[in-house]
Amino acid sequence: MARALHQLGNTQQRLLRHLLQAHDGTSVELLCERLRISHNAVRQHLSALIGRDCVERTQSQSRGGRPQARFRLTETGRALFPRNYGLISVALLEQLQQRVGEVEVGELLQQLGKNLGASEVPPPPGASGNEVAHALAQRLDALGYEAHPARHGDEWQIEAFNCVFHALAQKFPQVCKFDLAYMESATQRRIHHLECLVRGGQMCRFRIGETMKQGSE
Repeated sequence: MARALHQLGNTQQRLLRHLLQAHDGTSVELLCERLRISHNAVRQHLSALIGRDCVERTQSQSRGGRPQARFRLTETGRALFPRNYGLISVALLEQLQQRVGEVEVGELLQQLGKNLGASEVPPPPGASGNEVAHALAQRLDALGYEAHPARHGDEWQIEAFNCVFHALAQKFPQVCKFDLAYMESATQRRIHHLECLVRGGQMCRFRIGETMKQGSE
């Protein structure tokens, strides 16, 4: 996964900021001028950022009959810049809870998680606990949960060390219903919440249970 912007070197941060302002991309020559570094240095930084899927090479444009390569940010590159979805999320849930009530908000979050999980490809019938755990951990890790499969005796668990909704869940514990519903819908297995970061745990830990019957909630 791409790293946060502040974790990159100063020159790469400056390069990405210039690309952020260039909707249609820009050339190596312009980057050399703006960053005041050599052509070779710009090429090296671009190669590194392309390798991280933060930058892509766009279709060449002609300038005086000579083709010129241009480079622009990918969606991964844009995602490196800070975004604050939490502010509006808290405000929305506060208003929603005032209008419909705490229980109804929990039910809505649960349904949202179920719908999102249903868009995932479920494990094949007869999939082992090992296969289900690794596939689920991979999906959660891609969402930013820093999740890993873990075996405890005869059962499989998911250990997640980053709650992507941590600030939100501290104010609205019903948010955990979203996680559980998503995982159950995606795996068609019953998921048991054993430990929670928001409630003082060392991680968010989930046990993968029995296969759910068709149509069960």
